[in-house]
Amino acid sequence: MKRVLTAAILIPIVVLALFKAPLWLFTLLVFGVAVLAARDYFGIVKAQGFRPFQSLSYILLLSLFAFVTWGSLEVARQMPAWLRGVSMVEGTSGVLLVAAPFVLMIASLRRDPLSHSLPDAAVSFLLLPYVGLSLVCLVLLRAYEAGALFVLVLMLVVWTGDIAAYYVGSAIGKHKLAPRVSPGKSWEGAVASAVGSVIVALILFHSVPPIVHVLRYLHLLGQAGMMGASLGTSIAPGWVVAMFAILLNVSAQLGDLVESALKRGAGVKDSGTLLPGHGGVLDRIDALLFAAPMGWLLYVSGLGQYFTGI
Repeated sequence: MKRVLTAAILIPIVVLALFKAPLWLFTLLVFGVAVLAARDYFGIVKAQGFRPFQSLSYILLLSLFAFVTWGSLEVARQMPAWLRGVSMVEGTSGVLLVAAPFVLMIASLRRDPLSHSLPDAAVSFLLLPYVGLSLVCLVLLRAYEAGALFVLVLMLVVWTGDIAAYYVGSAIGKHKLAPRVSPGKSWEGAVASAVGSVIVALILFHSVPPIVHVLRYLHLLGQAGMMGASLGTSIAPGWVVAMFAILLNVSAQLGDLVESALKRGAGVKDSGTLLPGHGGVLDRIDALLFAAPMGWLLYVSGLGQYFTGI
């Protein structure tokens, strides 16, 4: 009951933030999620005996969001819709991600004993690509033309796969997917997850115009949503949509397994207790942390052209 109630409260908030919040506010909200997920991550690594550089890591996380968001606003004025943010990601985030390990290793010189210097610096750095860069991809996607709609599609595909895996796996799952990491997951659930994601993606991609109509009717499309009158007529081929859904689903399932491995290694059931029935924030976004970068990569690789003309 708690799980359903929590989801019923959070989903409308996510949709409102996605379509109604200006980009700066949406970025701030995503950064807030990143901070909460970082807290859960640090709790897991500390349970394994590491001592992460938390204050410095939070500063680096804030810098990543600030530089990438500023860059996305600048580049977005000069590039085609499905390519916006590429050079910016290669630039500002690349420089920060290259510099961060050196900063953390310098900070680790004061560790006692020195044998903890490297592992503590390493687990601190992992926060940036694992949580920071992954969630920044949502900000980049949201900044694109019709980006809010694409992020909604991405989330629905991921959520559908998660639901299908849970119910099918619970009902008929017999063959363990990764017993060392997550004994409850099965191959039956994994296959059902992929199939469910493909079906929902096909429906969503071929129903974009009516979805836009409903969103406009609900007054969810303002400055944070679609700005023009109507969508273009180009619809992605079925095989493209299926490939998109499969890549997204596999990424999401890997994200779920990776977080399960982190928790099992730390000997904890949940990453936190903030969300009743769901555990911590990291438990809720573990699949998204792998799916969001994949979604961004597919968007800038050409899928974004089917979300232009708005």
